Parts: sequence; C-alpha cells; structure tokens
Amino acid sequence: MLFPACGGSQKSVWRFLTTEEAETIIALAEQIIPGDQDPGATDAGVINFIDKQLVGFYSNFQETYRNGIAALNQYCHEKFSQPFEKLEWNRQTEVLKLMEKNSIEGEYWKENPASRFFRMIRDHSMQGFYGSPRHGGNRDYVSYKMIRIDFPHIIGQNRYASRCETLNAFAK
Repeated sequence: MLFPACGGSQKSVWRFLTTEEAETIIALAEQIIPGDQDPGATDAGVINFIDKQLVGFYSNFQETYRNGIAALNQYCHEKFSQPFEKLEWNRQTEVLKLMEKNSIEGEYWKENPASRFFRMIRDHSMQGFYGSPRHGGNRDYVSYKMIRIDFPHIIGQNRYASRCETLNAFAK
C-alpha cells in the first residue's frame, strides 16, 4: 500500500497525540480551567487546540509533550497505581501543585523541570481557551461569551467598532 496510514485500520481523532496522551492533557487542562457555571477547557476544545498546534506552530514541543506526559503518568502509577487522568480531582490538584513547585519525583524531572512542563501546559491551555477558534480551541467562542466581549465574525474593523462607540459615548 502506498499510504499505510490511509488504510483505515487505525482511526484516530488526534493529529499528534495518542488517545492516552490526549486523556492526560484533557485532565491537566480541566484542572487549569475547570468547568463550573461557565464552560471549562473541555467545553472549549483546548485539547483540539493543543493537538492541532503540535503538528503546526508548536511542533518543536512534540518531544516535550510525549516525554512529560509519560513521566507524569509514570510518577502517578508509582505513587497511586493509576495514570493522572484516573486520579480523583483533589489528588490531581496535589500532583499539579508539586509540578508547579518542581517537587515531583522522577528521573525525567531531574533534567527537565516539572515546573517548566506545568507552565507550558498552563500557557497552551490558556491560549486554547482564550484564543481565536480558528486555531482549534475556544469552541463556539465560549471564553468570549464568558467574559462578555464581542467576538469578531470578520477579522478587521468590527472588533474596534464597539470600543469606538464606547469612547465616543464618553466623549459626549
């Protein structure tokens, strides 16, 4: 077969991540931007943003994601006999606090600070939540609606119209 990946036996919804890696990232992003009365990371499609960017603009982070996710899940298996995404919410929070303080144990983290991996996941989650939907996240403009800002249907002049109207109203 000329293109084995097109054979149809392996179907994945992900561009870069494996299903297991995606589940870990979903759990991490949901810890960072949890859903409550407003949508969270899952509702906004943050995982879609990260996965899409890992085969594009963030391709230089591919190895960091693969190794960081593996190291995180190895730590969780050793400490709690489960991968990160299977841990209860409070336990996940504890693990993230350790990562943020660079206090998580494991051989991988000695050369690659856990705090750096945590910051990268946090930053990419925020970008996927608050950025433009055209980049793969912020599905249905959920963050724009949450913070009550107009979202541009056409990139250009309309994003400035409401600001100009507001400034003109104050000038009168």
